Amino acid sequence: MTIYALSTGSGISGVAVIRISGTEAGKTIKLLTKKEIPAPRVATLRKINNINTSELIDEGIIIWFPGPESYTGEDMAEIQVHGGKAVILAVQNEISKIKNCRLAEPGEFTKLAFQNGKINLLKAESIADLISAETEIQRLQAVKIMKGKSSEKFNDLRQKLLKILSFVEAKIDFPEEDIPEEKLRNIKQDSLNILNRINKILDDQKVGEIIREGFKIAIVGPTNAGKSSLLNNLSNREVAIVSEIAGTTRDVVETHLNMDGYPVIVSDTAGIRDSTDEIEKKGVKLSLNKAESADLKLVVVDAKSIDLSGFMNDLLKNDAILVINKSDLLKKNLEPEITKFNHVIISLKDNLNIDKLVTKIKNNLKNKFISEEDILITRERHRQHLVQCADHLKIFLEKNDKKDFDKAAEDLRLATRHLGMIVGKVDVEEILGSIFNDFCIGK
Repeated sequence: MTIYALSTGSGISGVAVIRISGTEAGKTIKLLTKKEIPAPRVATLRKINNINTSELIDEGIIIWFPGPESYTGEDMAEIQVHGGKAVILAVQNEISKIKNCRLAEPGEFTKLAFQNGKINLLKAESIADLISAETEIQRLQAVKIMKGKSSEKFNDLRQKLLKILSFVEAKIDFPEEDIPEEKLRNIKQDSLNILNRINKILDDQKVGEIIREGFKIAIVGPTNAGKSSLLNNLSNREVAIVSEIAGTTRDVVETHLNMDGYPVIVSDTAGIRDSTDEIEKKGVKLSLNKAESADLKLVVVDAKSIDLSGFMNDLLKNDAILVINKSDLLKKNLEPEITKFNHVIISLKDNLNIDKLVTKIKNNLKNKFISEEDILITRERHRQHLVQCADHLKIFLEKNDKKDFDKAAEDLRLATRHLGMIVGKVDVEEILGSIFNDFCIGK
């Protein structure tokens, strides 16, 4: 089948690019332009016509990319027309009339590029991340992965495992041949070295995933402390409803921010208190869950009634900033039990010390992302395969100690397979759908 799709954004624009890939791409260009295919990779001005009536649709640029030297590895063409909705729909409607041409699915062009050996899975994922990047640090991370640093590391580890596997399988195939003790020791040491390298990669504080998905900040605390006002202040717009009525926020309200290039997701949560209202009780449960999964908690309390006992004390134990709001109502110095926490005194009403709070948040961000140069894992999929690889390597080392080579070899194969799954060196059809469905149509 030949696929086609709009590769530029939807809506009115100066130029729109319609991409076509497959065996019928050349025929499609001929039928639309009533001329032969233009020279490869040369922008050529052509009239684009109705296939049956030769009525002019638009005048635009045709670029022809013959396979395999194209993005997808197949014959491919790009049609650049004016970006009006009617023009785009008219061109796509004509292409749909051609036999064996259909609208592309999300990410299908990049999926073809992977299947035809033009890119590996990591590069495919980095392309999706680059398209969706909203901050500079997200863009830089996607570009680093595209350059192939992660692929090289994972492929290097996989090649080392394959070499070890070849020795183990040789022992199974030729049991009468004794493997020298030195070689057996090398197998064990090399396996242990690879396991240690994988564990080091896994010990990354999930920085890559945080950059890709966003640094999660949960605003938590009792009712009427100013949580929703703080969210609105950080966002510079009215994101959450603010009211003097306790328990106004029942659900989690989220907003995405860009703080000095760092992607941040700030969540305003329901005020935590004992309640008989079933809906509010569910909101409180959501609040506690959101706090537990957050990278940083802003625990907001009212200056005139600070109570850090019970759950409040638990919230402040790790990755938290105590935000004491309504400082204009503070009549005395803070107790030592309060000042021992990482805290800042603010007044949202008077816009006092908000800059100090923002500075604390930014410092927390920078400390979290301090190891960004060594990022190899950017998705939970990568992490899970590395964990599985490490687990099988541990079992292999245990069996290898017992000279149980037949069973040990299978664990080594599985460890190698999980590394291969990251870059797509093995049959990965079962995971392709979930990866490429995240793409926009036309990519």
